[in-house]
Amino acid sequence: MAKKPHDTPMLDQLESGPWPSFVTGLKRLAKDKDYMVDLMGQLETSYRTKKGYWKGGTVGVFGYGGGVIPRFTELKDEKGAPVFPDAAEFHTLRVQPPAGMHYTTDVLRKMADIWERHGSGLIAFHGQSGDIMFQGAKTDKVQDAFDELNELGFDLGGAGPAVRTSMSCVGAARCEQSCYDEARAHRQVINTFLDDIHRPALPYKFKFKFSGCANDCMNSIQRSDMAVIGTWRDNMRTDEALARKWFAKHGMNELVNDVITRCPTKTIMLREIDDPKNAVKGGDTITSVKVSDTHALEIDNSNCVRCMHCINVMTGALAHGTDTGATILIGGKRTLKIGDLMGTVVVPFMPLKTDEDFEALVDLGQKVIDFFAENALEHERTGEMIERIGLVNFLEGIGVEIDANMVATPRTNPYVNTGGWDDEVARINAKKAAA
Repeated sequence: MAKKPHDTPMLDQLESGPWPSFVTGLKRLAKDKDYMVDLMGQLETSYRTKKGYWKGGTVGVFGYGGGVIPRFTELKDEKGAPVFPDAAEFHTLRVQPPAGMHYTTDVLRKMADIWERHGSGLIAFHGQSGDIMFQGAKTDKVQDAFDELNELGFDLGGAGPAVRTSMSCVGAARCEQSCYDEARAHRQVINTFLDDIHRPALPYKFKFKFSGCANDCMNSIQRSDMAVIGTWRDNMRTDEALARKWFAKHGMNELVNDVITRCPTKTIMLREIDDPKNAVKGGDTITSVKVSDTHALEIDNSNCVRCMHCINVMTGALAHGTDTGATILIGGKRTLKIGDLMGTVVVPFMPLKTDEDFEALVDLGQKVIDFFAENALEHERTGEMIERIGLVNFLEGIGVEIDANMVATPRTNPYVNTGGWDDEVARINAKKAAA
């Protein structure tokens, strides 16, 4: 029988709304664990005083330098004893999920049993880096919990200035929009950098994320230092039967307002088939599909930016091409020193089909991490490093040639100083000849 609950009027109020509350889950765990009773007491104190009372420290498992987030209470009485002694330590184990986050119910039950025995019972699926967050363990239980999780086939993820656990969407396993094997890319990259995950030695954190298409279900553009996003470079595919079915259900207004006018590059046109002046066009870059006996959609693939909007609205009627691969972006992150940054395109298209393709992806990741380790300042993310040293210097450092698709913002000054261009061309040609 757990100890008597503390009075928690502010936490109780969080259960009064129309939505499920995490407080209900904490109370359920507190029925059997003194640990959670005192955790709720400390949390109520934090809500009342508007102050956090956790501090860091050093807690880990044998052979690893990261993966455990230490938390010790700073809430002490006049004699220096913890006010809530049963929750004086509340460490978190970050555990790597399977690529694509595929679990069996048997594995999930075993995970829950392990954490009931050794921790608080509180588990979060998943943290921002993709980790399974086993929240709440005392120092003497951390190693025992890890040993059982490791026997189950799972490993600790990253914490501190290290390569972090990656995330990949379910992708090719279930999603028709997938443009490459996300799970394979995720697994191959992470297995290569396991040492950089377990033994922090970088200036700051480095995150990979893998999304199978531009819908970017993993938020990789905003939340990862190296984003691998599925795309294609040939023409879109169509299915006339599904296009006609869609049009019959949704009509002209929805076709115009939700598909054509929302194309960011205005690459979709509506043509009247019975008008000779507006006959359906052909051509190497034009995709045409009839939506009715009198109208057809035309997509100029040369101006398409592969945003996925029209495919999302008319799924099946429109589909991505067959020459698929990925776009690689570097430097995304949430607010830190210089504000939010989205990833910058460094490889507009990388095929990901053969063993050699996946090895090339790993090789690029290694170059980026090595350059980051040697050139970033302490507590500086990859995107901030690129902003400081310049994209050209970064691209030269990782051996990637400049491409027009890397332009983030068009120039506002129309004047160009061509002085020294001939010397620069000669230098580049000499460098290529020497290579």
